[in-house]
Amino acid sequence: MVAARITVNGEEKPISPAAPHTTVLEFLRERGLTGTKEGCAEGECGACSVLVARPGVNKPTDWVAVNACLVPVAALDGQEIITSEGLATAGEPGKPATLHPVQEEMALRGGSQCGYCTPGFVCSMAAEYYRPDRCAHADTDGGTDAEHGPNGFDLHALSGNLCRCTGYRPIRDAAFAVGAPTDEDPLAQRREQAPPAPVATEYTRDDSVFLRKGTLAETLRLLRERPDAVVVAGSTDWGVEVNIRSRRADCVVAVDRLAELRELRVESDHIEIGAALTLTEIERRLEGAVPLLAELFPQFASRLIRNGATLGGNLGTGSPIGDSPPVLLALEASVLLADADGEREVPLAEYFTGYRQSVRRPGELIRAVRIPLPLSPVAAFHKIAKRRFDDISSVAVAFALDIEHGIVRKARIGLGGVAATPIRALATEAALEGTPWTAETVEAAARILQDEGTPMNDHRASAAYRSAMLGQSLPKLYAQTTEAVSS
Repeated sequence: MVAARITVNGEEKPISPAAPHTTVLEFLRERGLTGTKEGCAEGECGACSVLVARPGVNKPTDWVAVNACLVPVAALDGQEIITSEGLATAGEPGKPATLHPVQEEMALRGGSQCGYCTPGFVCSMAAEYYRPDRCAHADTDGGTDAEHGPNGFDLHALSGNLCRCTGYRPIRDAAFAVGAPTDEDPLAQRREQAPPAPVATEYTRDDSVFLRKGTLAETLRLLRERPDAVVVAGSTDWGVEVNIRSRRADCVVAVDRLAELRELRVESDHIEIGAALTLTEIERRLEGAVPLLAELFPQFASRLIRNGATLGGNLGTGSPIGDSPPVLLALEASVLLADADGEREVPLAEYFTGYRQSVRRPGELIRAVRIPLPLSPVAAFHKIAKRRFDDISSVAVAFALDIEHGIVRKARIGLGGVAATPIRALATEAALEGTPWTAETVEAAARILQDEGTPMNDHRASAAYRSAMLGQSLPKLYAQTTEAVSS
């Protein structure tokens, strides 16, 4: 097997002697590329952002920004990345390099003071700069809204980057001032070529191994042999365990590039979403076809996290505060579980069995998530958290209702953060179905909803607060739907 290597700023570098748990951040800094910084070590500050060449949605290759502090460098075997140093064009001997357009705008508009966060901002900005479908954005009044510039720059691209001293106005000004890449821009040209293909990896050092197989069948056979293996996709959860809790694994198996886990199919009666597609890929490929998911995505962590996180990973951790399970419960989704013997379909409502526990057996993988069609026409996702974006839910509520001639024919409500597992609000659903969609019905059902689950006290919220938020969510939905009808 070929030795594990990674291309950094156009130069191929061996991954050895890094340990299998070594992050891309540590790997880069040990090789003198210190523009990549460590701030939080858990994917919340963006100081470590780098660009990775990934399969594109509108072009063969997209430049995707990811948190280098979370991704094991072995996971990028055979892949290609660009750091903040690599964005600038090298000058002639004795002459300075030419700044990249996003670097130049950050400098001209005072977007940097101490400079610690700046390289991460620059890489996230560059990913948005090279987004192929970036175009001028206008609101209904003919101007630009607060989160999109006249150049089409989406500020959500920077939602995972924090600055403690400069302030965000000059950074926003720099983002809204960048133009379009020129035809001579080498990174723009690179988008027209295919990204590096996934390679089989067997990287062993210090009695631990990082493995990537070429097919799903090979991976499932491996997991039968190594049921103790840690399975990773975007490493947005495992990377935190490694950094903050110093966890190590004898065997890590990567599934993020398996073709069988990266399909998205829309059939007449269902949509099937591969478990290893990133949330960003799902969002851009669905283009709003599932409105409830479209509401979820902007509220799920940050763009940097969504560029790596997957539905399979979010469900696989079994966390009661994951944002996708309430939405998928409301959509009546099921999970397709595969092992070396075959595949089975399990309704998501029957998948979770306890705190971070599920019916998934040793050796099984989540291959895909299946959403039945048609979709309920009334849908909403309410996330209650301390920050508007890039935060963990205190309570998450997802609604999917069929309302015909003023009568609730069907109600599905998914809840997160109010029990040991994500749950359906079955009592509230029963109270709504067959009743008129009126303020009186909603008020009565809201009293039931506030007692669903077993709200707990923790550092995010009290049990009383969680119950109150549940009780307010249904009237909020009613107000939203009546407002939509009247308008």
